[in-house]
Amino acid sequence: MKIFLLLLTLIFSLNATTIKDLANVEGVRDNQLVGYGLVVGLNGTGDSSSSEFTRQAISSMLKSVNVKVDSNKIKSKNVAAVVVTATLPPFSRHGDKIDIEISSIGDSKSIAGGTLLLTPLKAVDGEIYALAQGEINSGYSPDKKNTKKSSVAKIYGGALVEREVSYDLYHKTTIRLSLKESNFDTSIKVQKAINKKFRRRLAVALDPRTIELHRPPNLSMVEFLAKVNDININYNQTNKVVIDEKTGTIVAGIDVKILPVVITHNDLTLKIEPASIFPKESKSKRLIGKNSMVDLDSNTIKIKSDNITVANVARILQKVGAKPSDVIEILQTIKRAGGITADLKVI
Repeated sequence: MKIFLLLLTLIFSLNATTIKDLANVEGVRDNQLVGYGLVVGLNGTGDSSSSEFTRQAISSMLKSVNVKVDSNKIKSKNVAAVVVTATLPPFSRHGDKIDIEISSIGDSKSIAGGTLLLTPLKAVDGEIYALAQGEINSGYSPDKKNTKKSSVAKIYGGALVEREVSYDLYHKTTIRLSLKESNFDTSIKVQKAINKKFRRRLAVALDPRTIELHRPPNLSMVEFLAKVNDININYNQTNKVVIDEKTGTIVAGIDVKILPVVITHNDLTLKIEPASIFPKESKSKRLIGKNSMVDLDSNTIKIKSDNITVANVARILQKVGAKPSDVIEILQTIKRAGGITADLKVI
């Protein structure tokens, strides 16, 4: 697996963006739904007879249509027990369609090609907010040899909203914005920008993440928030390095610098040092680009610290044959040692 480095060309000093990109409205959020159901019509790839909960679910489903069957006598392998999950967007209305994800919880070989039976989806309050049902077509082929086995599937628009989450936004006189990232400076800038836009003190920064808004009497809350969301803000964006361990992808800004540091990882030593003590090329020392050198005798990579970035280090390590896992561990170690001042997030 190769390591992929994505460079984001970002200007980290002042970034102009709208308030809707920086903050969420408190109370306006998604709601998670979950349900237990059955996928039928599988070609022998369903749960085995040892899955007791599947047999019980089949028996209960048949009883609902006045067919009484002892669960111990059910031997079908064409049915699989599944958990169905969905996200209910804010202000969803009765009859709206939402996407669902289906995951097998038994020992079925595959749920591809089956049909999900009517499954109630509940929220944490125990109420039913949507009903899911539909065919699972992803990866299915009538030819069993070409059928893609899968224990997880999605049905787009596979559930209908049956209950709405009530939220009276129109009549509110006050509401709060929640910044996506806590920052004192950004919080104050949002406050000042809103007050400047409406020429009155309508916004108050309560903390580095929360701004309280007071609706002007001549606007509804919906109109007020629409105008607030379109206000431009110049703010200082925090440098970040994001690492995806599964794919070996590193996302970093082009100017995320690394301070002088020495790291030893397995049999490899990485030295980021000032240019004044940088060695000259010799038989055992091979240059890699203008600012780096590998010492073949001691298996040491030396890099000039002048303007060295995360992107440079990742490329150099890749050139000398370091594995993606080694590159990620080295960057994490440099961060722990204080060599990277930007935020580092592993996903």
